[in-house]
Amino acid sequence: MPTPFRTTVYRYQYENLVLWLTVTLVMLVIAFTVTATVCISGIFVLAMLVLSYSATRSQHEMLLRQATHVSEQTAPGLSDLIADSKKRLQVEPVDIFIASSRSLNAYTFGLATPKAIVLHDSLLKVMDRDELQFILGHEMGHVVLGHTWLNSLIGGMAGIPAPYAASYMLVLIFRWWNRSCEYSADRAGLLACNNPAKAVTALVKLVAGGSGLSSEALERAFQRIQAEDDDPLSTLMELTATHPMIVKRIEQIRKYASSSEYKQVQGLMNKNLQF
Repeated sequence: MPTPFRTTVYRYQYENLVLWLTVTLVMLVIAFTVTATVCISGIFVLAMLVLSYSATRSQHEMLLRQATHVSEQTAPGLSDLIADSKKRLQVEPVDIFIASSRSLNAYTFGLATPKAIVLHDSLLKVMDRDELQFILGHEMGHVVLGHTWLNSLIGGMAGIPAPYAASYMLVLIFRWWNRSCEYSADRAGLLACNNPAKAVTALVKLVAGGSGLSSEALERAFQRIQAEDDDPLSTLMELTATHPMIVKRIEQIRKYASSSEYKQVQGLMNKNLQF
């Protein structure tokens, strides 16, 4: 009997390289830091992991009490979309929540299974079905590729006791890896929705905000996005950001959508819907 197709081949090609370079640079920073020994840093990372696990458990329990837990009963249309994305990407068990917020955002967290994915309800008002599937696939990609638990470890390592300059350097180093992860997750979102144009408009609507239902607002947002990398200040600010500039994310989505790897992986993931 055939088994569902599960892969991480869509991972952004430089993500693992950036991660290993990040860890190497962190070790070098620690080695040359007078006030933080490798031993103390290791203990600190372990303590941060324990705290992170406790915090994510508490956040998960809070969401169960305050947000809407998506199910066939609470959100049948969205539930079908989630099931489709899960089958395509073969993601481990995840809990999906809808939280009330006017900001257009989604995120995932958790160390243990099930991880949690949170959608702000404003997304449901602005995004169409394919765009929502891109966003869901993006967050599921973080889970499949191990970003969710690794970010807890990364966050702990970024907080290692060190002189101010060294601490700031650690944060910058990990931001580099964070941005690589976003490219990988965008590829997962693209594979989930199987619609490059909708993947792009989903990102544009994140910039347009609540006015994203207007074609004029979308055009204005797209023009702002296209001008992002023309501004030296934006390029400098990106170094401290967890996400790449959206103009770069759109460029990478279009590049991956035109690749032979995308077409091959997408075909195999489509077959997962038969299971």
